[in-house]
Amino acid sequence: MNHRRNTEHDSVQARPDTCAGSHSEPCAWGGCAEAGEYRAPKDRDLAEYHLFCLEHVRAYNAGWDFHANLTIDEMEAEIRSAATWDRPTWKVGVSSPRFYRGQTTIRDPFGFGAGTEFDAAAQQKAYEARPRGGRTTAENAALKTLDLTAPLTLEALRGRYKTLVKRHHPDANGGSPEAERRMKIINEAYRTLRLAITDAA
Repeated sequence: MNHRRNTEHDSVQARPDTCAGSHSEPCAWGGCAEAGEYRAPKDRDLAEYHLFCLEHVRAYNAGWDFHANLTIDEMEAEIRSAATWDRPTWKVGVSSPRFYRGQTTIRDPFGFGAGTEFDAAAQQKAYEARPRGGRTTAENAALKTLDLTAPLTLEALRGRYKTLVKRHHPDANGGSPEAERRMKIINEAYRTLRLAITDAA
């Protein structure tokens, strides 16, 4: 049995604007007296439309560029947005919404989360550094290093630091490597407590 293909409906036709109805405006194409039954967007906002006849809506659409006049940066942003269907995205463990942070634990035997907020080692370090009695672990260690107790004033910290510098400075100990190592520890402890005091002020 032979079937003849009906080519009458092969071409895709623009559909008339259902809002236009029988009282449609004349075609917006200059000099055209046909009815404007087909919508074509005026700009990228797609909020306002021209009404054309079928012939002129085809001509308008053939020459209309949705991305016209975009800068290179705007075009790249458009491509990135289109790749995710215009939905927001964020890097895992870096810029995720705040309500996700600290609430997700991932088993990561291969260490793919290293350096992110999902890094198990980083989470453990953050847990250990959380304030205890109003102070972090680092601040408690610094107090112990300088042989000080809380509460602590900036004046008391400076006084203790000067005393320890006079005692342990390498110049006062014949350039001793051990004295130099000790001074580095003292300096780090001093910086930690000074920042804690100034931040609390």
